[in-house]
Amino acid sequence: MNAVSREARLLQIIDAPLISEKSTFIADKFQQVAFRVTVDATKPEIKAAVEQLFKVEVETVQVVNVKGKVKRSGRFSGKRRDWKKAYVSLKPGQEINLEAGE
Repeated sequence: MNAVSREARLLQIIDAPLISEKSTFIADKFQQVAFRVTVDATKPEIKAAVEQLFKVEVETVQVVNVKGKVKRSGRFSGKRRDWKKAYVSLKPGQEINLEAGE
């Protein structure tokens, strides 16, 4: 994989930051940030993408595969798609300020 396609891939890894009660709790207590990432993303790719996008140093990455819910509408049943969540631990002194729109 050449450098241009690798950088393009890294820009597509992170879909969105997760802003919820749980994510703000882990941000305060464990200095971690939660992101929604593509389903086929690996830990090294997530680490490289966060470091490139936010200009911070990443210590560890923990990944959770979230199963899609089964939903019904009358007699019709369907399933939401599965997705992946990444908890990124930053090195001491590092910070990502998502409220400022970095």
